[in-house]
Amino acid sequence: MATGGGLVIFGAFRNKATIKMFNKRTKIKALLATEPQNQEVIVMGWVRSFRNNQFIALNDGSTNNNIQVVVELGLLDDATLKRITTGASLKVTGELIASLGKGQKVEIKAKHLEILGDSDAEKFPLQPKKHSLEFLREIAHLRFRTNTFGSVFRLRHSLAFAVHQFFNEKGFIYLHTPIITSSDAEGAGEMFRVTTLPFDNAPRNEDGSVNFKEDFFGKSTNLTVSGQLEGELGAMAFSEIYTFGPTFRAENSNTARHLAEFWMIEPEMAFHDIEDNQNLAEEFIQYLIRYAMEHNMEDLEFLDARLAEEEKQKPQNERAEFGLLEKLRFVVDNQFERITYTEAIQILLDSPHYKKKKFKYDVSWGIDMQSEHERYLVEKHFKKPVIVTGYPAAIKAFYMRLNDGCEPGRQTVAAMDILAPGIGEIVGGSQREERLDKLEKRMAEMHIPAAEMSWYLDTRRFGTVPHAGFGLGFERMVQFVTGMTNIRDVIAFARTPKNCEF
Repeated sequence: MATGGGLVIFGAFRNKATIKMFNKRTKIKALLATEPQNQEVIVMGWVRSFRNNQFIALNDGSTNNNIQVVVELGLLDDATLKRITTGASLKVTGELIASLGKGQKVEIKAKHLEILGDSDAEKFPLQPKKHSLEFLREIAHLRFRTNTFGSVFRLRHSLAFAVHQFFNEKGFIYLHTPIITSSDAEGAGEMFRVTTLPFDNAPRNEDGSVNFKEDFFGKSTNLTVSGQLEGELGAMAFSEIYTFGPTFRAENSNTARHLAEFWMIEPEMAFHDIEDNQNLAEEFIQYLIRYAMEHNMEDLEFLDARLAEEEKQKPQNERAEFGLLEKLRFVVDNQFERITYTEAIQILLDSPHYKKKKFKYDVSWGIDMQSEHERYLVEKHFKKPVIVTGYPAAIKAFYMRLNDGCEPGRQTVAAMDILAPGIGEIVGGSQREERLDKLEKRMAEMHIPAAEMSWYLDTRRFGTVPHAGFGLGFERMVQFVTGMTNIRDVIAFARTPKNCEF
């Protein structure tokens, strides 16, 4: 009703008891932790198995653990019983009672059962048996329903949440940097072109090159490889920002380590040097792991056991030194080793592995270390994460700060990589070159057009400060925490060469 021409609120005094909700359910994870008092509950989920026309294992994705639904003989007719198949979805109303069976504290004594969606048992690919990861990649749209991928993607969610929580607690600003960009932050050139021009009849300049002035943006554009350069602009105003979004590389690498579309976390911090950068990155990684261990221990224990079974199938000399949980605890409880690139190369040259010619790629000062070199340092030599600094300038990007006092012919930059057991590089970062003259000279040497990057150089012209940042590949972090060895198994819908399903 209205009073004195004021606001009218319809239904404000409706009796809540009269409102009927379809989705008045309790999640299985919560039910399994509830004390049974014969209270009436509603649960919905998918059938994992159905035994003896009486015992249904139901799962709703909130946990790997199923709840047992007991159907008394005679409650359902034969036609309905035949429809309770693996993969079918149900709504069950019943009493939560103490379970007499082993392995569960509670179960549901069904009073009413409704089949929400049928599943043809003969055609449903996920039968109650072990499936290979290779097979599950072929049916990626259904693999979420398995225990392995249930655990992986609940952990991925928790880690993503922890990323935002970590930076929010430190007062960072979350900056949304563009996905479509006209700059190549890495100078690699392996980018996906974005265009509305017709492929078969693109407008041309007199020299035969494509005339991008006719394109949607009036210039050549591509999908971003990094939000770093735009992130630096934000850091020059807010002091500390971070980005967390998709990035793209058109690198034709069909390996277990590479994706064409992946997610990156990139903080940029004004008034930070390379030491501050290392400290923040180490704290960040440890924070993410702690968060996962505090909130997803059930999933980590499942994946730990799964990985242990996998390791048993390998020859003794190829088995990992640590189990998954043991590895995570070790990373959280210990400081990362810190060495220079020059020290890392010397360790490799002095190693029995090098002397016995077990490295596929050669080792010498100036090389861009390969994954096998990085993994040797962390898995064989130090046996913990390692931060390597002081890389040769020749193999690093134009924006990295040149180190002073270098040996002749060995110019280095204030770059850092964090190497992790099992996957190699997990973080790459640097102190940025804040000195305008040195940055312009470096850009000229690397043939980066200063005129097109004038907006970037303005941060050095107007109130430049020492600043630093890093990028953490989110999928590699998820790999590290879950123990999954193939990066395609930690992202929902992998984009790889010759593969773009869904």
